[in-house]
Amino acid sequence: MAVNTADVKRLRDVTGVGPAECKKVLTETDGDFDKAVKILKEKGLVAAEKRADRATNQGRVWVKTKGDAAVLVEISTETDFVARNADFIALGQTIADKVLDEGFSETDERLYGMVKDLATKIRENMNLKRIKVVKAAANQNIASYVHGDGAIGVAVVVSSDRPDVFSNEAARDLVFSLAMHVAAFNPVAINDSDVDPALLKEQEEIFRKQLETDEKFKDKSAGMLEGILKGKMNKYLADICFLDQQYIKNDKLTVKKALAEAGKQFGAEFKIDGYFNFRVGG
Repeated sequence: MAVNTADVKRLRDVTGVGPAECKKVLTETDGDFDKAVKILKEKGLVAAEKRADRATNQGRVWVKTKGDAAVLVEISTETDFVARNADFIALGQTIADKVLDEGFSETDERLYGMVKDLATKIRENMNLKRIKVVKAAANQNIASYVHGDGAIGVAVVVSSDRPDVFSNEAARDLVFSLAMHVAAFNPVAINDSDVDPALLKEQEEIFRKQLETDEKFKDKSAGMLEGILKGKMNKYLADICFLDQQYIKNDKLTVKKALAEAGKQFGAEFKIDGYFNFRVGG
């Protein structure tokens, strides 16, 4: 008999089993819902759903670029053992390809279904945690970097007033180095004006409390304490802002100065337009 989509969805909702297997068993049972549930339980396929309340703090990140687009994918799982599983790794690669080839812009039931099918097979809870599609304009270049065993995945978008500069391999290497930099230094924002005011307020309160309770500052004037506080905040911003961090390829330069020097070298201006930083469990 023909199986309708509503029945497949209902069986999925009840059992947590993937759509392909649900459709198969409903066909075998001529649409008998209770019998289908029973068969899935007998096969042990519902076991994966019983793990659904377990934390998925492990996982992997995939980043793929194609033409003027890049995609970042994170799938979480219970154990790092499964994160190294060949089928798990292949799944992430397949989803990244599918997103780029078919023009996905966000997570979709079909993608969730692919993850659920593997979770059922492996019998471990996993989740398609997030995807991000990045597209470059005519004056931009995208570079991606994956660190280690997929613990960190980064894409960086850089523009130039001379878009033809990105035909130069050395200019593309610059963008790639910036992606590596993000993986290593984990900036919070591109510059200080992009930092969340709430975060700044919280950090200022922490520093102020430290100054108030530290004995070595008890005899300092209010003006001096404000100066010290300002210095601490400036140092904090330099640590978390992309442009103000020490450049990964040359710690004598900030990223901002490294971009300026590259601009002189290539006769072009470079600007970081955005970056996307996926970290497992982040």
